[in-house]
Amino acid sequence: MERYKCSVCGFIYNPEEGDISSGIEPGISFSDLPSDYLCPVCGAGKDEFFVYD
Repeated sequence: MERYKCSVCGFIYNPEEGDISSGIEPGISFSDLPSDYLCPVCGAGKDEFFVYD
């Protein structure tokens, strides 16, 4: 699964780790996150993330 990086603050969403602080369990791909998902660091919307290799 691909990792995604917040273009505002640099937070990296890694699907292998999930985002426990936002209630997202490990194993959830970025595309399966809710459309209203916000960066846990800066609050940027899902549309502010890009694929990070």
